[in-house]
Amino acid sequence: MSVKAKKHLGQHFLTDESIAEKIADSLSLKGYKHVLEIGPGMGVLTKYLLKKDITTHVIEIDTESVEYLKANYLNLANRVIEQDFLKYDITKVFGEQPFAIIGNYPYNISSQIVFKTLEMRDQIPEFSGMFQKEVAQRICSKEGSKVYGILSVLTQAFYHAEYLFTVPPSVFNPPPKVDSGVLLLTRKENYTLPCDETLFFKVVKQGFQQRRKTLRNSLKTFNLSDNLKANAIFGKRPEQLNVSDFIMLTQLIENDNS
Repeated sequence: MSVKAKKHLGQHFLTDESIAEKIADSLSLKGYKHVLEIGPGMGVLTKYLLKKDITTHVIEIDTESVEYLKANYLNLANRVIEQDFLKYDITKVFGEQPFAIIGNYPYNISSQIVFKTLEMRDQIPEFSGMFQKEVAQRICSKEGSKVYGILSVLTQAFYHAEYLFTVPPSVFNPPPKVDSGVLLLTRKENYTLPCDETLFFKVVKQGFQQRRKTLRNSLKTFNLSDNLKANAIFGKRPEQLNVSDFIMLTQLIENDNS
């Protein structure tokens, strides 16, 4: 029995064992005892995780894949979670324990998976896996790059982001139309921001919504004082600011409104 890849779930099954092993090896396995694989499909990556000294759990929305995993990986059967990661409260499984996330992520929801990881950053010290290459590059890119944006800043505020390697379409069934990229996110030792974190998220998102404009124009909705808007930082465009600049910008706005 094998599982047919379903287009509506964005499934592309990895067929290259050596790449699966390389992805499994990307995690350090330090500082946590559990790992959660998202979208395991037929378990090509899962089998390498199961060899490690860690407790592997998988979350899968596709019933056919769930049946396949339960039948073929008996030692995993009671740790197969048949749920949608984006909608499921994963603390039902892990409580407050830390865990890592890994996967060959469905392209259509990969950014949302990262955003949910950021929401749960207190529990997720490490995150690795495969994305569409341009999304992986965007997450890891630095200021000044054309692809640098919301995802880059918000991820790098809390995690060190490293682009590991590129994967060609030929090692998937069915092959996607684009290259894939594998990345690793390692949570920073001190990942608490010295500013209002909710405001930080708002400032970054609002700034990049009109990325061609200067921050003086794109952040108008914050009702900034003329005095603050005279600050040189407001003459810049969002892609010119690194994470520290965005933190400083948030602090300036916070003090302006207090």
